[in-house]
Amino acid sequence: MGRSERTWKWWKRGEGYQSNAHEQDGAEGPLSPLLEILHLDLDDDDASRFADFTETPDYSTEQELPDMSTLDEAIKQLLAIEGSTGAAVVDYSSGMALAQGGSPGFDLGVAAAGNSNVVSAKLRTMADLSLDSDIEDILITLGTQYHLINVLNSSGSKGLFVYLVLDRTYANLALARHKLKNLAKDITI
Repeated sequence: MGRSERTWKWWKRGEGYQSNAHEQDGAEGPLSPLLEILHLDLDDDDASRFADFTETPDYSTEQELPDMSTLDEAIKQLLAIEGSTGAAVVDYSSGMALAQGGSPGFDLGVAAAGNSNVVSAKLRTMADLSLDSDIEDILITLGTQYHLINVLNSSGSKGLFVYLVLDRTYANLALARHKLKNLAKDITI
């Protein structure tokens, strides 16, 4: 007997609820608390209307996940990179961080907006130079941190970039770039 069943029996005892033997062990097993509350007689036609209502349906939500959960999962994977202190997926046309996580010691939302200017400026410069290529990543090296910007170029993520902040003391830059590149190719909205 599980805890919820003991609690239910205690509640029935405390209220002076008297159940008959038919309610305790119905034709299809013990009644659910919902049917006991409704005081349905299993032999009655009304009980058949509630039979499907009390069953737990088998929902399949693998394909029904909202996009934000995919982005949040991507952030978790980015933060799992050794030395990572912050990560964001950013729309570079608006500067808005669609998802972010970690605590790099500064406001990731402001950094996302500022780095969208960096990406936009580089794309404009490439257009002015008639360079027909895509940006893979941009590295900004600070005294204690690496800031990696990986521009997403797949059809499902056009206009986005991944912003990753690494602590120079703990991060392996080459390995972090490799992992970022592999994670970034799976990000879509």
